[in-house]
Amino acid sequence: MAANLYPPDSSGLICICILLGALWQIPAEQIRYSVPEELEKGSAVGHIAKDLGLEPRKLTERGVRVVSRGKTQLFALNPRSGSLVTAGRIDREQLCDRSPKCMANLEIFLEDKAKIFGIEVEIIDVNDNSPTFGTEQREIKVAENENPGARFPLPEAFDPDVGVNSLQGYQLSSNVHFSLDVQSGADGIKYPELVLEQALDREEEAVLHLVLTAFDGGDPIRSGTASIHVILLDINDNAPVFTQPEYHISVQENLPVGTRLLTIKATDPDEGTNGEVTYSFRNVRDKISQLFQLNSLTGDIIILGDLDYEDSGFYDIDVEAHDGPGLRARSKVLVTVLDVNDNAPEVTVTSLTSSIQETSSPGTVIAVFNVHDGDSGENGFVTCSILDILPFRLEKTYGNYYQLLIHRTLDREEVSEYNITITATDQGSPPLSTETHISLQVMDINDNPPTFTHASYSAYILENNPRGASILSMTAQDPDSGENAHVTYSLAEDTIQEKTLSSYVSINSNTGVLYALCSFDYEQLQHLKLLVTARDSGNPPLSSNVSLSLFVLDQNDNIPEILYPALPTDGSTGVELAPRSAEPGYLVTKVVAVDRDSGQNAWLSYRLLKASEPGLFSVGLHTGEVRTARALLDRDVLKQSLVVTVQDHGQPPLSASVTLTIAVADSIPDVLADLGSIRTTDPDGSDLTLYLVVAVAAVSCVFLAFVILLLALRLRRWHMNRLLHAASSRFGEVSVPQFVGMDGMQAFLQTYSHEVSLTADSRKSHLIFPQPNYADTLISQESCEKNEPLLVPQDLGETKGDPNLLQVSQSYNPS
Repeated sequence: MAANLYPPDSSGLICICILLGALWQIPAEQIRYSVPEELEKGSAVGHIAKDLGLEPRKLTERGVRVVSRGKTQLFALNPRSGSLVTAGRIDREQLCDRSPKCMANLEIFLEDKAKIFGIEVEIIDVNDNSPTFGTEQREIKVAENENPGARFPLPEAFDPDVGVNSLQGYQLSSNVHFSLDVQSGADGIKYPELVLEQALDREEEAVLHLVLTAFDGGDPIRSGTASIHVILLDINDNAPVFTQPEYHISVQENLPVGTRLLTIKATDPDEGTNGEVTYSFRNVRDKISQLFQLNSLTGDIIILGDLDYEDSGFYDIDVEAHDGPGLRARSKVLVTVLDVNDNAPEVTVTSLTSSIQETSSPGTVIAVFNVHDGDSGENGFVTCSILDILPFRLEKTYGNYYQLLIHRTLDREEVSEYNITITATDQGSPPLSTETHISLQVMDINDNPPTFTHASYSAYILENNPRGASILSMTAQDPDSGENAHVTYSLAEDTIQEKTLSSYVSINSNTGVLYALCSFDYEQLQHLKLLVTARDSGNPPLSSNVSLSLFVLDQNDNIPEILYPALPTDGSTGVELAPRSAEPGYLVTKVVAVDRDSGQNAWLSYRLLKASEPGLFSVGLHTGEVRTARALLDRDVLKQSLVVTVQDHGQPPLSASVTLTIAVADSIPDVLADLGSIRTTDPDGSDLTLYLVVAVAAVSCVFLAFVILLLALRLRRWHMNRLLHAASSRFGEVSVPQFVGMDGMQAFLQTYSHEVSLTADSRKSHLIFPQPNYADTLISQESCEKNEPLLVPQDLGETKGDPNLLQVSQSYNPS
């Protein structure tokens, strides 16, 4: 790790990586220093700037860096003084353990010259560790009759320092019985030993306290001590003695494992190990060792396994006590086991039927079983029982044998499986019981027909439905099982409107989903009555029926039909009369319309879409009555044209319209007389009509000339294309502008039309100037309401008693 007194940045890391990668290519010079361990952080190691021939203040400018080889940074560079200093406290023992020489290697890198100097720093040991023993106290047991010259090993001390600072020798505190002898091993380690010099007497002094001192050769000398306790052992001259020759105890067999039965006790007048008594079983049998455990130190006898009176009611256990050297004493422990109710009754099923038909009669045997209890007396007397709510009963036959019988008739649809619990209970205190579970499957017979979830069904479907549309899902439940519960569905055959029912609907035999086979029309068929049959697959099969009412719902698919005024068949338009003396609200006529739909799809509303004289007439919104909105005036023209639209309330709404022609006169002769008066009062009318005809002819001629001009342009373009094609080898391709083609001309001509309406034997005629072509919709008609046709009076000759008005419509369409 590189040592740096400044925070590292990304460029520094890149330089270090380049440095480490170039270590094998750049030549290095070696500088050696030595420094004692345990110096404070920042202590000087060597004047690196002087040794490198650099000025201290230029170290940073020249990019001088310290690169350490170890994981821990030991040294750093002081840029102010130019010295190599310690980066922290250095522990030689931690760094090099007990190695004779401890060297730390690092490199100094001069970035500006890309040069490396190797630095080798020797860490010099100082006497900073005292010799220490692995244990501060050591006990040595010596028999009081031990012979002089006996040797006893002592604990060794350890000093992590090296050289003269390491362990040099041992000293023993003064005493008259022991001396110290230090042996050197092949590895150079010194081993101290305690040597017995004089005979010991425990009665005179039972324990000797000695102090062992280890010292090193440092300056100053460091040392460590350990306490040595020499314990004199007594001579064994007394055997242990039990407090009782025999121990008697009575216990219940249900004592838990780990319970202490009793404690045997033996005493020894000797001291020390001669008086320490331990206990053990004598001539122990396998069964005894499995049931009882003897604590060798305390004499406690503990239950190791479960006692069982039924297995054995008495145990004879031989025990012995012995002291340290081996003197022994013997005794007996007699254990009497008392019986308790610790055995639950046992139930053994000897015969069992796992399934039975639901039609089985009462008294049918289901199971035969035997009960047994290992206890004796009342503890072994057993009774058996089952729940009273079950349709079964128990009957005792012979000895401890019982039978399980059917008591009431079974019904699989109510209960398909019984889990019968037989409880065997003894008469102990407290009583013990055993439960035995018997699973009985009730086999099904086909005794239930399928049942629909509803008593009857109603379904609705919109008319104009797609073929194959799903209408309704019907479900019938059969409480039986297996094939007896597999339900299929079918429709009863019927004829509706001389067609079989199967041509209208069908039902999925497996799922009960009803499908439409045709597209229904509400105006032709509103209701279907069906009979659906659900049949199971039993033997014999059972079935049930349910009625289904299918209602066809109306859609707004019919345009209102106008009954009055009826469309004429001879091409003429009927005329309604409105007397000039009519007051506001006078009923002129009534538009009558019907809609074959139903509901709001057939609710009709009427409104005035267009009128030649706005504000003169009104139409009842719901009645269709055409009434005068104001009094008629002399300036009102004789002929009034109204467009009435009829619209239903469906979504989306549909509509139809009718054009009414209303003559403002008291009678037909009056209408004719009014026309005659118009002719006498308007002598210039024929000239105006003539002018209009001439204008129409002029417009037609202009369009004819326009067509000829377009054809000429087309021929000229075709001729130019041929000339350009012939010259293409010299000049290449030339793009000729496209003029208006025949398609454009045709589209233009299709937009030009005019309509002339004339009345035969009348003094009035209509001329409608060219208008854009609109689609036949109400919206288009409304957009054209402002373009009213121009009424032009014209003298067409005298009327010779013919009261009929004839309207002729012509249109010019070049297409």
